[in-house]
Amino acid sequence: MATPQPQRVEPGSFLTLHYRLAGADGHAVVDTFADKPATLSLGAGQLAPAIEARLLGLAEGASASFELPAGAAFGERNPRLLQRVKRALLAELGEPGAEYEVGDVVEFPTPGGEGRYAGVVRECGPDWLLFDFNHPLAGQAVRFDVQLLGVL
Repeated sequence: MATPQPQRVEPGSFLTLHYRLAGADGHAVVDTFADKPATLSLGAGQLAPAIEARLLGLAEGASASFELPAGAAFGERNPRLLQRVKRALLAELGEPGAEYEVGDVVEFPTPGGEGRYAGVVRECGPDWLLFDFNHPLAGQAVRFDVQLLGVL
């Protein structure tokens, strides 16, 4: 009797996997290998499309590593995504009296209130903060390591 072939990743596949996403400096932005595996649906926007494309065709149980050139995974850095936000607005949207420092990540509600997005504090002025709303790996080469545990 023939051994059944392992499931392969297809568009819309539901995956259970361990993965590590790191920038060119090797610093991991996400790393599930030391914790619980992630579960996601391919095509639902949980991973960048360029990363999802590299998973297509991989078999359940496979391990792989991919290098994506600068800008391929999360686009180029967009200078329009650097924006000053008045401290008064931050007090209104967040915790009144909160202190912010360069490097802090702050979440904001989307205009419709149905979601959230994050920005990193880049500069602090007397009555404003400069936020960077680019993805932390925008404009960088990316390394993606994956171990596929399950494919449905």
